[in-house]
Amino acid sequence: MIPVRGVEGQRVAVLGLGRSGLATARALIAGGAEPLLWDDSPESRTRAEAEGFSLHDLTRDGAWKGVSVLVVSPGIPHLYPQPNRIILQAMTEGVPVDNDIGLFFRSWGDAEWARYDQPPRVIAVTGSNGKSTTTALIHHILTVAGRPTQMAGNIGRGVLDMEPPMDGEVVVLELSSYQTELARALTPDIAVFTNLSPDHLDRHGGMGGYFAAKRRLFAEGGPDRAVIGIDETEGLFLANQLSQGPADDRVIRISIARKLEGEGWSVFARRGFLSEWRKGRQVAAIDLRKVRGLPGAHNHQNACAAYAATRTLGIAPRVIEQAFLSFEGLPHRSQIVAERAGVTFVNDSKATNVDSAAKALAAFPRIRWIAGGLGKEGGIATLKPLLGSVVKAYLIGHSARDFALQIGETPHEICETLDQAVARAAEEAGAGETVLLAPAAASFDQYPNFEKRGEHFMELVRALPPA
Repeated sequence: MIPVRGVEGQRVAVLGLGRSGLATARALIAGGAEPLLWDDSPESRTRAEAEGFSLHDLTRDGAWKGVSVLVVSPGIPHLYPQPNRIILQAMTEGVPVDNDIGLFFRSWGDAEWARYDQPPRVIAVTGSNGKSTTTALIHHILTVAGRPTQMAGNIGRGVLDMEPPMDGEVVVLELSSYQTELARALTPDIAVFTNLSPDHLDRHGGMGGYFAAKRRLFAEGGPDRAVIGIDETEGLFLANQLSQGPADDRVIRISIARKLEGEGWSVFARRGFLSEWRKGRQVAAIDLRKVRGLPGAHNHQNACAAYAATRTLGIAPRVIEQAFLSFEGLPHRSQIVAERAGVTFVNDSKATNVDSAAKALAAFPRIRWIAGGLGKEGGIATLKPLLGSVVKAYLIGHSARDFALQIGETPHEICETLDQAVARAAEEAGAGETVLLAPAAASFDQYPNFEKRGEHFMELVRALPPA
């Protein structure tokens, strides 16, 4: 646990009692504060009481007397589409609003560090797609290199639930826009921006607000190094703002769309090869085509980001390549589930939006595509140019018929359920084809989350009769 600093003797309200909220309450107690816990959900309140916490109804008159700060869980809106009534009341009362990420950064570091040979460091990763894989890949590289490391944030455990760092340890955090938009302190040593595509726009009041939330990771504290994906205009703009000139190697630009051979520090992937350039010359290269755990151009972008971040720590290219080859990927993200009679089954249940589904569709030839669920605004019509590799689509869930109208002449079948889609795709697929679950939709019409959808897909594939 990371005890929260600067709160001794204070009353700190905590809104939202999921994983991060309860971890925050424990860390506040360890720091000498009195946490005042509340959640609109009776079930969450019951879980908190079962752990021994006292509840404090933040909706009552006088509830804010003596409260020094309100700590909010990431899923609770504070601005758009409209603020939660409790957060609005806190702001009206003049009570500062923060989250566990802000508390972590203000509590990171203590007097014990004076005895360390190497102070611990933080790598923080944000972006629209690929941030979980990039975070896990950085952590894996560090492990292979023999560096002490922990992984937390939007992946794994809550940031305040980590163990105090060891000498020379590197903490790798995945941070969503919900986390970066509200944290009052953001001071990573190395910050990574993978890419940007439309997502959570209602929460952020549009694309500009969404980008602004991501940009805070780089603007609030100023990392020592910034790894920036520049294949979108926003990333190019961010790199330009952070850099003092073409040769400024504090900013490492990454790309899968262009060669980057200028005076600065860059990492790019083209035709399956990753190249590192510094001061106008190539210094290293890795063949990514043989890396089974990172299929497709989108994963090559993740590889570039992880490579750049770990190179800033002095890890050798050959060690990074070794780690790439042993990386098995994350569940539900281009995860190879099985190979059966020459047919590969891939679980990309995390592809909940059009952009991530497009990346999955571009990663494999001859696809039997399982798509559908609770469709998002705009539908999937923009995917039509990528459907040339789709042999047939098997459409499921609430949006199945809408999707059928949007995919043009692509052969398709309305299957309704994932059980039927897997059975039909497996029956019709031939050697050299891929059965790909890349829904381009949320899971909430039939599953509680994308993980459960992906787990069901894997169960169905493994239960198929022998070919």
